[in-house]
Amino acid sequence: MYLFKDPRHKKINFSEFTPKNKEPKALYGLPNKVEFCATCVVSNQRPNSTIEYLTNAKKEKKSTIAFNEDNICDACKVSSLKEKVDWKIRRKELEKLCDQHRSNNGDYDCIVPGSGGKDSFYASWMLKHEFGMHPLTITWAPNLYTTWGKDNFYNWIDSGFDNQLYTPNIKTQRLLTRLAVENLFHPFQAFIIGQKMLAPTLSKQLNIPLVFYGESEAEYGNPQSEALKPVRKKNFHALKKQQDIYLGGMKLENICDTFSLSRNDFKMFIPQNNDAPDRTEIHYLGYYLKWHPQDVYYKVASVSNFKNAQQRNPGSYLMYDSIDDKIDDLHYYTTFIKFGIGRAVQDAAHQVRNKDITRAEGINLIKKFDGEFPCRFIPELMEYLSLPEKEFPGVKGVFEQPIMDEEYFRALSNNFRSPHLWEYKNDDWSLRKAIWHEK
Repeated sequence: MYLFKDPRHKKINFSEFTPKNKEPKALYGLPNKVEFCATCVVSNQRPNSTIEYLTNAKKEKKSTIAFNEDNICDACKVSSLKEKVDWKIRRKELEKLCDQHRSNNGDYDCIVPGSGGKDSFYASWMLKHEFGMHPLTITWAPNLYTTWGKDNFYNWIDSGFDNQLYTPNIKTQRLLTRLAVENLFHPFQAFIIGQKMLAPTLSKQLNIPLVFYGESEAEYGNPQSEALKPVRKKNFHALKKQQDIYLGGMKLENICDTFSLSRNDFKMFIPQNNDAPDRTEIHYLGYYLKWHPQDVYYKVASVSNFKNAQQRNPGSYLMYDSIDDKIDDLHYYTTFIKFGIGRAVQDAAHQVRNKDITRAEGINLIKKFDGEFPCRFIPELMEYLSLPEKEFPGVKGVFEQPIMDEEYFRALSNNFRSPHLWEYKNDDWSLRKAIWHEK
C-alpha cells in the first residue's frame, strides 16, 4: 500500500463538476458563493496568509479575505486607509525607531531579508542611504534561480550590501516541496517556511533585533486590522507546542519515521519555541513609507542594474514581480486550481487598488492571461519535484511514482479542484463563475 498513489490511477467523480450540480461542495473552508470585490478584481475565495507549519493536509481549512456589506474587500479598505495616512508623521516614527537601533561603530543594526528583488533592494537601499542604517541583508536561497533572479541577487550585493546567503539542504527542501505538492498542492510552502524562519533565527544568533520586510500581508487581503500595526505577529515564526509541527501537510514525526530522517534534517524549517526569550521585532517598512510597487521598481532601476524577467510571467502580464524563483510559476498556477485565483488576478487586483489600471482593464487582463499553464520551466520543475530512489533511498515504497512529469502534475491538479469553483464539460475545465461573467 503506497502512501502516495499515482493520481493518474484515481477516478474523479465528474458528476460533482457538472453544470447540472446546483449545490456543488466547497473545499478548504472556502465561501460557497463566489463573489467579486466591487472595487478591485479579487474574489472572496482568496486565502489569507496562514501559519504554514500548522497546516494539516487532512484538516486544511482556509480563512479568506473579508468583504463588507458593499462587497468591498479588506485589501481595498487598507488601500483607502493609506490615502488618509500622514506619511510625514509615519516617516518620523521610522526615524525614531532607527535612532533607537542605529549603531555608532559600524556594526549591523538591522536585518533585511530578501532575494534582491525590487522590494528587498528598495528596503535596504532606503534604510542605508536615507536613514543612515547599517543593514545586513539575508537570503533564503530560491528553489531554482531564474537567470535574471540570480543576476539581481548579485546586483543587490554589488550595490553596496553585505549578505548572508542560507542554502538549505537541497534534498530536504525537495522532499518537503514534493510532499507539499502531493498533500496541499502548494509548491511554495517549504520556501515560505524557510524564508519566514531565517530572519528571526539570525536575529537571535547575531543579536540584531530589528528586522525589516517590505509590505504587510494586509496590503493583499489579510485582515484590515493588521495594517494598523507596523510589526508582524510572533506566531508566524514561533510555536509553543513543538510536537504540533506539520511540514508539507504531514506531521514532522511522521516524515522522520517514513523517510528515516531526524529532526536535525529539518532544523531550519522548525519554528522557535514560543516560550523562549525573543527580542526580535519584525517591522514592515511599508507601514512607515508610502509603498507603491511601480514606484519601487522605478527607484530600484534608477540606482542599480535591476533586470526584469526576460519574458512575460506565465499567467500574468507583468515582468518585474516575483521573478527570482522558477517555482513561482507553479505556485501561481496551483492557487488558480485551488482557489480560482491565479497570477493575473493577484497582479491586477493590486494594480487596480494602486490606480495603475482601471477595474475594466484588470478584468480584460485576467480573462486573457489568468490560469495559463506555466510551460516555460516545466522540464526543470518536474525534475526538481522528482525523487529518484538513488538520491532518496526507500522513497519507492512510499510513492507509487516517485518521478513526476507534466502528465502526473496535471492529473494531480484535478484532485485539488473544488466543485463549487469548477465545472467539467466537453472534456474541458472552466470556472463556474468568472469575473468577466459579470453583467
